[in-house]
Amino acid sequence: MSPFRSALALLAAGALVLGLAGCQASAAPETETETEATAAADAGFPLTIEHAMGETTIPERPLRVVALDPSYVDATLLLGAELVGYAEYRQDPENPFAPYLGDVTEETKDAVNVGTIAEPDLEKILELEPDLIISAKVRQEALYPQLAKIAPTVFSESTGPTWKENVVLLGTALGEQEKAEALVAEYEERAAAVGAEILEADPEATYSLVRFAGEDTARLYSSTSFIGEIMSDMGLPRPEGQPDTDETIFVPLSAEQILQADASVILVSAWEPEGAEGDASRAQRAQFESNPLWSKLTGEIVPVDDATFVASVSIQGAHAVITELAEHFGVDPLD
Repeated sequence: MSPFRSALALLAAGALVLGLAGCQASAAPETETETEATAAADAGFPLTIEHAMGETTIPERPLRVVALDPSYVDATLLLGAELVGYAEYRQDPENPFAPYLGDVTEETKDAVNVGTIAEPDLEKILELEPDLIISAKVRQEALYPQLAKIAPTVFSESTGPTWKENVVLLGTALGEQEKAEALVAEYEERAAAVGAEILEADPEATYSLVRFAGEDTARLYSSTSFIGEIMSDMGLPRPEGQPDTDETIFVPLSAEQILQADASVILVSAWEPEGAEGDASRAQRAQFESNPLWSKLTGEIVPVDDATFVASVSIQGAHAVITELAEHFGVDPLD
């Protein structure tokens, strides 16, 4: 090789070394930041957390989560934890996760169905070696002692009226309390902004939500329900004097009382799984809607997805509700 070519080769090699060093230097801050964040999260453990069943000590930052309620499935995915097990809550084996979650194929590819909410399979849960089990007292109170022997187990009291607090509860257990609080605040800001847009477009807007679940009476959902909380956050009122309660999530209405559900917008949902239970709901809905009083409702009747407006009880579900309401009222969904 000529001296000239040798010099070029040396220069090229030197440039490559400098280039690599420059890349490493520019990448270092990001890696350092991620390491610092991980170290900060780890530093919060062991953590003793108070919950509906007492106190639980979590020795290390949990990575593998079993969620035995659908709202906590959503919250686990929201907070970016690894969902290793979940209780079955949708009857679609091809797509066990709610459509409002979007495409969560990658996040759930290794997640295992551990049985129904009423009867989770304890052996399956044990095999998954979770770092944390999360659910609610209203779901599996009797199983709590057995679950707590498998892994640190944290239960909220309920899943409906406390759905926002539950996100923060799980976030705290995961060492991600600030992230959880920020996500709740982000939802509340969007709800208030879209609600203001709706009221600007329709200052007289009021709402009610009537649900059919195959019972003798329809359900008029209360201010303390999931939809009630969302509407409160949006600033959208119920009609003055409409039946309400702070003790349960709905007020039962007979067919003869259905006019008490009147509002400018009447959201109507039904729990309609395949089989006898869904048939009962469909029959009840047909019975109510064929009653002459139903036709005397003055508000606009808007059918809505039951899984989203009633059953989701999650930040993702609430965002989906806001989007649908924005579309209905023709305002910017701000998403």
